[in-house]
Amino acid sequence: MATIEFTKMHGAGNDYIYVDTTRFAIANPSATSIVWSDRHKGIGGDGLVLIGKSDVADFSMRIFNADGSEAQMCGNASRCIGRYVYEHGLTTKTEFTLQTGAGIKTIKLNLSNGKVDSVSVNMGKPMLHSAQQFAGETAEQIAANSLATYPVTVDGRTFNGRFVSMGNPHFVIFVDDIATLDISHYGPMIETNSVFPQKVNVEFAQVIDDQTIRMRVWERGSGITWACGTGACATATASIVLMQRASRQVIKMDGGDVTIDWGGDELTMTGPATEVFTGTIDE
Repeated sequence: MATIEFTKMHGAGNDYIYVDTTRFAIANPSATSIVWSDRHKGIGGDGLVLIGKSDVADFSMRIFNADGSEAQMCGNASRCIGRYVYEHGLTTKTEFTLQTGAGIKTIKLNLSNGKVDSVSVNMGKPMLHSAQQFAGETAEQIAANSLATYPVTVDGRTFNGRFVSMGNPHFVIFVDDIATLDISHYGPMIETNSVFPQKVNVEFAQVIDDQTIRMRVWERGSGITWACGTGACATATASIVLMQRASRQVIKMDGGDVTIDWGGDELTMTGPATEVFTGTIDE
């Protein structure tokens, strides 16, 4: 049995358990994430994030959801890693690269009095529609429908959503009743619908004004979370590209706000990163 040091952090309420694997090895991160993420019997969190070395970037990130599944990317976790490596003395850089399952991301720290005030992450180029995500669609059908909504019917209700990939799959649904919509009921049914062979993250979004969207999320492998960085980017993409709205969008989530800027082909996300507490636990 090994004693592991961990840090609990959250980005707009999307909370993960962070471990520096250059100091502490996690033998089975999938199983560990399940146990530690339990909010009654463990540390509690949306999952486990491993910070490591990289041959192609300054640092690497692996992220495991609360159900043990591995995710390709998490924008909120990327921001938290930015704050962690700077304030825990792993780097003196205020701009550096992070290797993720969805490619190499650039992290920029915004400082105030020597402390990290907010973090910006280059989230890369979003992709609209994917042949791998929709069963039975030909390449021609996808090309023809890339700007159209895609209907998914669950429990007698049809949701018209837009598929956006941020390195991980998202299905963005614009609704008029986000305050009353039971996402705990519809979210898991959409996530596991047969049209999504790899399952999918589901964003329910409501337009507030030209630059503001209220969003709630059902995350693949984690359920309802207070925030999702890649989900915020996917929602902004659907709004900017498919609804012709402003290129800067504030996404208001249960746990807080992030700002998404689309400059050229790539998205930049800026938002908070908060350290909650540190501790030790036996693995």
